[in-house]
Amino acid sequence: MIDQIIKYTDKMIADRSALPGQIAFAAQDDVIISSGDQSLSSLAEDILSRLNCLALTAARPALLFADFLVQRADPDQHEIVPRDTETRTFLHDIPFLRRSELGPDPAGTIAEILGSRKGMVVEGIGIIANGALTVEQAYINWSSVFHSTFIKYLEDVLDKGFLVPGEAEAFDHFRHQWLLPLSSQGLTFRTGPLSGKPDILDEITRVGRYTVQRGLVDSFFGNISYSNGDLLYISQTASSLDELSGCIDPVPFENSSTVGITASSELVAHRSIFETTGCRAILHGHPRFAVVMSMLCEEKENCSVKDCWRDCSKVRFLGGTPVVAGEIGAGGIAKNVPPVIGQPGRAIVYGHGVFSIGMEDFREAFQALVDVENWCRGEYFRRFDERCKRRVEM
Repeated sequence: MIDQIIKYTDKMIADRSALPGQIAFAAQDDVIISSGDQSLSSLAEDILSRLNCLALTAARPALLFADFLVQRADPDQHEIVPRDTETRTFLHDIPFLRRSELGPDPAGTIAEILGSRKGMVVEGIGIIANGALTVEQAYINWSSVFHSTFIKYLEDVLDKGFLVPGEAEAFDHFRHQWLLPLSSQGLTFRTGPLSGKPDILDEITRVGRYTVQRGLVDSFFGNISYSNGDLLYISQTASSLDELSGCIDPVPFENSSTVGITASSELVAHRSIFETTGCRAILHGHPRFAVVMSMLCEEKENCSVKDCWRDCSKVRFLGGTPVVAGEIGAGGIAKNVPPVIGQPGRAIVYGHGVFSIGMEDFREAFQALVDVENWCRGEYFRRFDERCKRRVEM
């Protein structure tokens, strides 16, 4: 158990989502054990003792976005409702507590909400998330809340600007110091086509790790596959892209085997992309600026479609990359992505992320993922600066 706590603490530090020294885990063993910041550990133990789950993590995010969302909320509001697919699929919404609402028994107040939720935001403390059966689940849920609040805050700031003290300074720090340059420089890729099973499995494992290390996907949300003609090798559902050894399924192209049961939920989409484009490599990640930009539509005010993420039939473009709507799994993504991804080699799904392809190997697919996110990052800040200038002029 302690090894798992150390592992996921290190992951939160490595991806810079949480502040080192302000991370705590608690877990049920024969007794409750905990590790990390003393005050957060004590709180985590107290909360966990009141819940019917195995693990809990409480950590201070490296960015103040979650706290700012709480401070920007209406007084009678008690949840954050991001529009991205991860929230809609796994979290639904994100409850929060203000400092003033913690009362004399903070752990009890928090536990009352977490008893029926995966994660929440507590102003001044951070993100707190539970794991029903494993420490890993607590980490996944914490990361999901961090991802969703990140996207929601960037959306809201672009729409309404800064509303509370400290936002401008924190945003400037995020933009110029927290964000790192994104590139494929220094990475090595096998030259395709890949034919042998050992080479394919090794390359998928390596490239999956690259996507996490370069911040193109939170480790559990994304998928990767390669086709050698007869078999489609694809990451398993709920697998961590930086730990894919033993978590890659070889699935017959004609779908004659039940081995696909454990494969990624996007298996149908991957198969359709292979069949439509003739490519061999597919990457799917959730780079955050691409997710944000996919949900910004200039036609929204004059459009009758309410569930844009599912029902929009239009193909929009961001820097030459097509943007389509569609449900995950065997839903709209499997129908809407294959027809548009072939020529540009990339496609964005509304609120969900980016699919990219390589005709022979992963080098092209990875570079496409980098290029899309860099373009979306640049376009986001271009629009941000333009709107700031307009507000000043007004």
